[in-house]
Amino acid sequence: MRKWKTNARKRVDHYASHITGKTKIVGVIGDPVEHSCSPQMHNAAFSDVGLDYVYVPFHVRPADLRAALEGFKACGIIGVNVTVPYKQRVIPFLDQISQEAALIGAANTLIFEQGKITGENTDASGFLKGMKHAGHELPRNGSALVIGAGGSARAIAVALAREKLQSIVIANRTTSKAVALAADLSDKTSVDIRGMGLDDARLPDTVSMSQLIVNTASASMDITRPLLIRPEWLTPQSIVYDIIYTPPETRLLKVAMTQGCHTIGGLGMLLYQGAIAFEKWTQVSPPIELMRRTLQQALGQM
Repeated sequence: MRKWKTNARKRVDHYASHITGKTKIVGVIGDPVEHSCSPQMHNAAFSDVGLDYVYVPFHVRPADLRAALEGFKACGIIGVNVTVPYKQRVIPFLDQISQEAALIGAANTLIFEQGKITGENTDASGFLKGMKHAGHELPRNGSALVIGAGGSARAIAVALAREKLQSIVIANRTTSKAVALAADLSDKTSVDIRGMGLDDARLPDTVSMSQLIVNTASASMDITRPLLIRPEWLTPQSIVYDIIYTPPETRLLKVAMTQGCHTIGGLGMLLYQGAIAFEKWTQVSPPIELMRRTLQQALGQM
């Protein structure tokens, strides 16, 4: 294990020292962005497949978003990932948007080409690939509960709707956000999507009857805060998928395991949404297992 870590570090260091005027630049924008593990993951992958690319984090303030995107076009940047809080805010500045990104209403991957910016969203596909890699399939014609109503919840609800689940419920602390999101996506996808508050009296039964429960709320990272759903509501028939990737076993996943549920952590979704972006920028298949190990190392999970 230590030998792999040493070799990976040498590859990245060697590659970084060979940046030239021909090196193609990609990156990530956010506020904040210092926490991102994407630079380690992508730079290790570029080095491994021999691509003359470098991945850079860009801390962009809200007032500077438009200027930053115009600057990227002017400087010949190939593309950027988009993280909090800009996945929805970038939409008005895009020249083109993929069908999936338009349906989700957010873009997490931008491609700069011929003076235009194209917005893509790899979260939905990354979510599905992460689930498949964990050895689980979506319950066909089944039911799902999505906890949270932010950008990730929107992408996941769209992914579930496009896979033709029979029923999807979105539950959020702010009931109005869940209801509005559910109504919007139900109208766009023609799938039965309903919204409710986390204090709704129907939530215990909704949890118990859901074949898939997906948590997108960051509250599961904080050990001082109560769980958003009670352990006794969970049944062994449910798959519990927490997209929060640090810690690798969140409190929700630990509780779900004690209740006999199948569980999936968030590392896979993080990995595959990045791998899909890698391929869109380079037209080269990414080295998935190397990227996985690099992420685990960056997150202190090795």
